[in-house]
Amino acid sequence: MTTSNDFKTGLTILMDGNIFQVIDFLHVKPGKGSAFVRSKLKNVETGQVLEKTFRAGEKVEQAILDRDDMQYLFKDGDSYMMMNLQNYEQLPISETQMGDAAKYLKEEMTINIVSHEGRIIGVDLPPHVELEVVDTPPSEKGNTASGGTKPATLETGAVVQVPFFVEKGTKIRVDTRTNDYLDRV
Repeated sequence: MTTSNDFKTGLTILMDGNIFQVIDFLHVKPGKGSAFVRSKLKNVETGQVLEKTFRAGEKVEQAILDRDDMQYLFKDGDSYMMMNLQNYEQLPISETQMGDAAKYLKEEMTINIVSHEGRIIGVDLPPHVELEVVDTPPSEKGNTASGGTKPATLETGAVVQVPFFVEKGTKIRVDTRTNDYLDRV
């Protein structure tokens, strides 16, 4: 158990049978009345964000999340086969559990699987990945001064906006949090 006074960004709590992560919080002490904590919470599984006000010192249950390093092996139908790097146990993860992370997965890539009490609730990717461009329209001559972008399909199937100078076969670095092009490799 923890109290609302101990809130910090990134803390995970159990509330109404769901796991929430504290995104933002503010301790408020009005001139009249008792203090309270205004917080913004994100549901770890669904991504839903809600605002909730707690009384100062109100007890909440803290959720302890386990993070295991796993290596992506291959896709089998609707599931992704992962191997735990500690005990070499193989574990299938469904597309819904994988979420948007699936569009950046390459074979033999190491990722973190987040679980709570043995139940998988999410996937943590590295902040950026290096992928090869497999399809992009050709550059238009004289159109580079505007600094525009064009769509590029990557080897995993993800589509990213890239500068005009990026060609098919180029390896690029992509930010997995924002789906943005970072640079050429």
